[in-house]
Amino acid sequence: MILIDEALRRRAADGRPVRVGLVGAGFMGRGVARQLRHALPGLRLVAVANRTLAKAEEALRRAGHDAVRAVDDADALDRLVAVGGTAITTDPRVLCAAEAVDVLIEATGAVEFGAHVLLDAIAQRKDVVSMNVELDATVGAILQHRAQAAGVHVTGADGDQPAVQLNLVRFVRGLGLTPLVCGNIKGLQDRTRTPATQAGFAKQWGQTPEMVTSFADGTKISFEQALVANALDMTIARSGMIGPEYRGHVDDLRSTYQEEVGLERLREFGGIVDYVVGAQPSPGVYVLAANDDPEREVYLRYGKLGDGPLYSFYVPYHLTALEVHLSVARVALFRDHVVTSLPRPPRVDVVARAKRDLAAGETLDGLGGYLTYGTCERAEEAAGLGLLPIGLAEGARLLRAVPRDRAIARDDVALPEGRLVVELRAEQERVLGIPGAARGAGT
Repeated sequence: MILIDEALRRRAADGRPVRVGLVGAGFMGRGVARQLRHALPGLRLVAVANRTLAKAEEALRRAGHDAVRAVDDADALDRLVAVGGTAITTDPRVLCAAEAVDVLIEATGAVEFGAHVLLDAIAQRKDVVSMNVELDATVGAILQHRAQAAGVHVTGADGDQPAVQLNLVRFVRGLGLTPLVCGNIKGLQDRTRTPATQAGFAKQWGQTPEMVTSFADGTKISFEQALVANALDMTIARSGMIGPEYRGHVDDLRSTYQEEVGLERLREFGGIVDYVVGAQPSPGVYVLAANDDPEREVYLRYGKLGDGPLYSFYVPYHLTALEVHLSVARVALFRDHVVTSLPRPPRVDVVARAKRDLAAGETLDGLGGYLTYGTCERAEEAAGLGLLPIGLAEGARLLRAVPRDRAIARDDVALPEGRLVVELRAEQERVLGIPGAARGAGT
């Protein structure tokens, strides 16, 4: 922020704002649109793509845009932006192809749809800020591989917990410490939750019941922590993560990880990702780090961080849509990634588990639905057991019954034909390798 605000003000003074296209006008998209308009100078939202034009227009009107017009192609979008207007369209490919869009924000959270948007943006040499952790945790490695080959930047977004953790990791590393635990603080974890149980909360906040369910049943946090692990080359301590329930302050978790895992094991892992339910301050993130310099210890004690061997750092909030515009500036002005999977075989995957007893012939619903929830697994173990990534599960038909809470195998289902995300996952494994193939056991 210290660099971003002044850099954006210079762009505004020069009459060269960073021009942004937004895909998705739901709960998060509306907040992003308003922040782009009002939070800092030097950013200009020039177009919104959404399946329903009325919602795109509503998001722009609520953000204070007046000259809003529908367009059908990139040339029309460019002409409208040149005279000060703002475009809406149902086709995100229009934003990807337009010269008047410098950076694209993908804010749908839909895996298959988001895959099409990102591939088209990469093909059109467009930088992308993705709010779609579900997509990144499923095929982020191959998307990053493609982006690097095309010379463009694809990154996750500030405000979501993975980015807050990565920002905190960069701060901790800047102190000379070694991050060994990256954690996410949750208020609730109940894998039996469904859209029916979450409908009231969803209505209160203007979100879909499925999205809210993915928060409650553990699927979302599994995607988030898998993304963090694959961005930092970390892993998990055990299947599903440790996920302790603790009602005290997050600082006191240091002893939990020292007892559950041990400092040497944490180092052997290269660090782990995890979460805690009920700790304060919520809903923030935490990083536990080790110090290898005895001379530094006195300053850590002086700074009231205790005696080690783990030192606790945390951020007591994550402000979602209120921070996304900062990622746009980081990418456009400094070519800085916020959080993204490494272009290599992932270390952590998110697999599908049965939310209830499932019968042969049933078709799996989407994320945050009635039939499945996601858990983190070590990617090499998930690959060895042939488990089904939950990002591929929607629309799959069960070939045999699966009991409640059991991980669903790829052989248990027939995947739907013609799905881009399935093709990308196969490409990821073919081009980048099967997870664990080049890594020793137990790492």
